[in-house]
Amino acid sequence: MKPASVEYHKATSIADAVDVLSSTEDEDAKVLAGGQSLVPMLSMRLARPSVLVDINGLTDLDYIRRDGDWLSIGALTRSRAVEKSAAVRDAAPLLSEAMGFVGHATIRNRGTIGGSVAHADPAAEAPAVLCALDAELVITGPAGARTVGANDFFHGFLTTAVGPDEMLTEIRVPVLPAGTGCAVEELARRHGDFAMVAVFAAVTVGDDGRCTDARLALAGTNPTPVRAREAEAVLVGSGLTAETIAQAAQAAAGVTNSANDIHAPAEYRRDMASVLTRRALRRAASDANVVV
Repeated sequence: MKPASVEYHKATSIADAVDVLSSTEDEDAKVLAGGQSLVPMLSMRLARPSVLVDINGLTDLDYIRRDGDWLSIGALTRSRAVEKSAAVRDAAPLLSEAMGFVGHATIRNRGTIGGSVAHADPAAEAPAVLCALDAELVITGPAGARTVGANDFFHGFLTTAVGPDEMLTEIRVPVLPAGTGCAVEELARRHGDFAMVAVFAAVTVGDDGRCTDARLALAGTNPTPVRAREAEAVLVGSGLTAETIAQAAQAAAGVTNSANDIHAPAEYRRDMASVLTRRALRRAASDANVVV
């Protein structure tokens, strides 16, 4: 199938893109970045916008830079660039590892981190890892820029806080503290497929060997990426023993809320959430030099 007829606009600036988005009737304009999600939807006519706003020429949205205790990433930055960036690896290694699970290298070379986040597929890696990292997302519209925390950004299946006259322009990730270990565990039918279940874990360990901070997020188990807050609470203050990790894994499984589908029963996803959380926490603890 071929895409339906659509008006094409090549944006010359962020302001120009926002102007087109805000002036489009019926509020059905779409932003085209890497196109790895949008173009297939256009081809299958699952998306039929009246206007396509191409932002690929906005090179000022393609950057990775360290700003003090924050890592700033332009929305147009390609996923492969994020994956391979030394700055990302040093400041937020969990994000660097997660990007390696996004599709295949050819997809990461073209797809953008901002596009993946704005598309908000609940099985995608970028939305969940940003929730785990307490990232902030900068949204720009006619009234200017505003910032929304990642855990408040995703409203439902393919639905975010971005309004029809706005666009995602920047991702800001807090630098992880020293003593933090990270790990990603993912179950997919094939490498490069969307996750049936994915777990993103980061644990910070103090000088006494106890966990001082824990971040756990899951993808593929709910209509949005989800933080396993109860599991995090189990970990903080503990010595990251095998028993504590098992308790946290059980708590993480409790946040899953998936339905039976053609890929897996809900019960299977819940069981896998527990298994993968346990694996991720053991690896994250090891990465923080804790022997479990």
